[in-house]
Amino acid sequence: MIEGKNETLQYRFDGPEHLPALILGPSLGTTWHMWDRQLPELTKQWRVFRFDLPGHGGAPAYPAGSVSELVGRLLVTLDELGVQRFGYAGCAFGGAIGIELALRHPERVASLALIAASPRFGSADEFRQRGVIVRTNGLDPIARTSPERWFTGGFAAAQPAITEWAVQMVRTTDPGCYIASCEALAAFDVRTELGSIGVPTLVLVGSDDQVTGPAEARTLVAGIPDARLAVVPGASHLVPVEQPGAVTDLLIRHFSTAWQPAFDSTTGQIAIPVMPPKLVPAAPPQSSPIAEIAPAVVPPQPAAGGRADPYDAGIKVRREVLGDAHVDRALSQADEFSGDFQEFVTRYAWGEIWDRPGLDRRSRSCVTLTALVAGGHLDELAFHTRAALRNGLTPAEIKEVLLQAAVYCGVPAANSAFRVAQKVIREETTPEE
Repeated sequence: MIEGKNETLQYRFDGPEHLPALILGPSLGTTWHMWDRQLPELTKQWRVFRFDLPGHGGAPAYPAGSVSELVGRLLVTLDELGVQRFGYAGCAFGGAIGIELALRHPERVASLALIAASPRFGSADEFRQRGVIVRTNGLDPIARTSPERWFTGGFAAAQPAITEWAVQMVRTTDPGCYIASCEALAAFDVRTELGSIGVPTLVLVGSDDQVTGPAEARTLVAGIPDARLAVVPGASHLVPVEQPGAVTDLLIRHFSTAWQPAFDSTTGQIAIPVMPPKLVPAAPPQSSPIAEIAPAVVPPQPAAGGRADPYDAGIKVRREVLGDAHVDRALSQADEFSGDFQEFVTRYAWGEIWDRPGLDRRSRSCVTLTALVAGGHLDELAFHTRAALRNGLTPAEIKEVLLQAAVYCGVPAANSAFRVAQKVIREETTPEE
């Protein structure tokens, strides 16, 4: 077990040292103990490596803001231990780590299992909103509602000890690390890259999972060339805990039969097979599509003078700060009359100014709120108050900005601003029951 440097992860090994390595990745808000009931059988064939996300399970609280950063820390940890090639199974957030490993470091992964996973977890707005709630109220609201997201109602009622264990796992997580993990999931989207995963993959999902359910699982199976689907009946999101026997059997069967060779015996080189395209049967007419066709990513084109057009950076920053829903609404309402203005705002306000490195986004939110109070722009103040919360300002800090503005912009202007901001903060930081 390691608890040291911020470039490594807290981990635990179980099983004989001579066996091949199998890594088990946790879900957001859980610890390596979510895999306890798989260990007795898995350690008969593999040396099992489990790890905790930063700030989870007592791990050092060094936040990681992206899935790729966590993959980097995992590989540094494994390199120090001399583990070069391994099977990998991950649940939810752990599944995102597995997908990233298979895409960016395919030579390390012998076989892959994705449990309750998705190429994109909900929407960016949803996870950034969760970060706002945690920053304002702490983790207790998330902890109290975790069982209903993780387990079926019958299981939660019949297993009160496990339900309370789940609540305590979340409650004892470091809030800053939880928020950073939410940001990592908000930015995670590999829908256009699934065809590049070249390792044998088991996609496993609970039949009653309302978070990343069978629809998301079918999207993975449709996109990954060598993937097979297993639906576990009577299970929700945290399926390894709710149906441990079924999950253990499926993992043993998959990793026992689908372990990609490490190298070609004639060349000594790692052999990463190119899988043939998968034919996905058409869905019945009454069914919804099993996969979303994402638009091709067009690389930014240099503007005159060799400079990249700031529009592409601008639309990215605008969405991150204001949220997809707000930006989609603004763009959908644009017509021939207002379209040029929307393009202007995206390119220059968001691409040229908000994307500059000289100030962080928290500071830019403070400046923006003050300017909007001074100008009396209350509509814009409302959505920039939401943006300030997403950029990391707390309600107490927003209050201080408005008090400062009252001195320099006038009490009447600040009075109106307090009324608008108070309404937004209540809406954004009140946990859903």
